[in-house]
Amino acid sequence: MARRRALKALLVTAGLVPVAWLVVGAYRDDLGANPIETITHVTGDWALRFLLLSLAVTPLRRLLHANELVAYRRMLGLFAFFYAVLHLGTFVVLDHFFDWPAIVADVYKRPYVTAGATAFLCLLPLAITSTRGWIRRLGARWTQLHRLVYPAAAAAVVHYWWLVKADVRAPLRYAGILAVLLGARVAYRFAAPSRGAATAKPATGEPAQRRAG
Repeated sequence: MARRRALKALLVTAGLVPVAWLVVGAYRDDLGANPIETITHVTGDWALRFLLLSLAVTPLRRLLHANELVAYRRMLGLFAFFYAVLHLGTFVVLDHFFDWPAIVADVYKRPYVTAGATAFLCLLPLAITSTRGWIRRLGARWTQLHRLVYPAAAAAVVHYWWLVKADVRAPLRYAGILAVLLGARVAYRFAAPSRGAATAKPATGEPAQRRAG
């Protein structure tokens, strides 16, 4: 238990490093020639990175047989939402100064903004219902709702891809990571029935052990 608390504290500290870097950089006037662009890129990059890290928990748990990793998935997802809020806030406050007609027009006219808004709207209900109370209230529907993380991640990658236009190497790397993570889930789904059949009728004739988790 103490080890888990220490790891969570370490994760929180690491998760706050990018925003701390931005705060210090803003205080020192050291965010480059275009500070708003720097803030936009840093917050967007880390929102996507934490989102992919949260998606990596399940494949890693299965690969490493480390069920304790599940304890950190919610925190990673909340950090993704935290940086997504900062990313959106930069767009609304610093880029447009709360000019709502211009913001709405951007969402409709610019495909990359539309994709980013879609990703945020997918993440919003996931963040709201991330508490234990919501998990109890929603029951099985909670799992169905939280599958929105997949379109959220896909929309976030598309948002980045369309934003950069020319040099797509960075979004291509993220797209590759997302493809691997989603592919691992598909592979596990196909492999699960055969594993279940194998454990139900072991070659030795001994009774199969109940699968943990």
